[in-house]
Amino acid sequence: MPLKHSKKILVAPLNWGLGHASRCIPIINALIENNFTPIIASDGAALTLLQKEYPKLKFYELPSYNITYSKSNTQKLQLLLGSPNIIRASLTEQKATRKIHKEEGLSGIISDNRFGVRLSEIPSIYITHQINVLSGSTTLITSKIHQNIIAKFDECWIPDQIKSNLSGKLSSTKNSKLNIKFIGPISRFEKKSSPKKYDLLILLSGAEPQRGILEKRLIFELKNYPKKVLFVRGVFNAVELPQIAENITMVNFMLSIELQQVINESEVVLARSGYTTILDLTKLDKKAFFIPTPGQHEQEYLAERMAELSLAPYARQDDFKIEMLNRVTDFSGLKNISKAETIPSALFKLF
Repeated sequence: MPLKHSKKILVAPLNWGLGHASRCIPIINALIENNFTPIIASDGAALTLLQKEYPKLKFYELPSYNITYSKSNTQKLQLLLGSPNIIRASLTEQKATRKIHKEEGLSGIISDNRFGVRLSEIPSIYITHQINVLSGSTTLITSKIHQNIIAKFDECWIPDQIKSNLSGKLSSTKNSKLNIKFIGPISRFEKKSSPKKYDLLILLSGAEPQRGILEKRLIFELKNYPKKVLFVRGVFNAVELPQIAENITMVNFMLSIELQQVINESEVVLARSGYTTILDLTKLDKKAFFIPTPGQHEQEYLAERMAELSLAPYARQDDFKIEMLNRVTDFSGLKNISKAETIPSALFKLF
């Protein structure tokens, strides 16, 4: 744990699935290792995850952005229609951030895609892999809006490498107003040599109702699947788990240590093509199959990029059939190309 009188750094991930929170875990660990005191602020499942990972740290709840997916593929329209709520939430969270600073005496802020978690009087860092926000015909507009928000922060950390990058055009920019640092493909996991226990590991996450829609489709497809499967639903509900077959084990969620173990023990991982998931599976050198969230342009682009790089196949949610998993053998799998094992202490010199 950090020293009693060490500098306090607010870490605030967006609650949109669990990716933003889980990719903050290696940042939080590095802060602790460098004798800073992380203070966590978020809402919903993201906050719950980090509370379970770090029960001894201090937590604050921020206002929710209330981001949801529609049942149809109208994500862009829904987000545009919901933008007043996001603006209001960002203004409210900035007030909350100032209140936290008044109570804690912060030395810095690390915001993962939370627009309002910044203060002009202390160093404020923004984490994103999306300098460019893909939204179809409105990409130029959404990217410009996002870059204007990023420019208000002192630094922007991109969890990727400049060369051989995974994020592709999402992180490319010529905007000189942005103080960008590529911090490498960070992950909360470590690769371990483990005997294989599962033929297929399913990792679900993301906002409802699309998480649940995919879960129902996968349960239907798995009914006659003969191989050994571990199905992690990605929810914190203590609900009764559905029974599919003796070869299929279902759990609601796993924390980092457990999840690292089962990923290392699995031959193939089926998951959404969220960027944090790609970072994690790359760190662990895994064979993967992706199903992007319908209507989320970023995930669709990343799934297509992984296929174009011959790393992993994908299918659209409505098209998926269990037989498609056989295509994994035609792809090389995600490979860890980063030589960095830990986050360097120099990253925190701004504080």
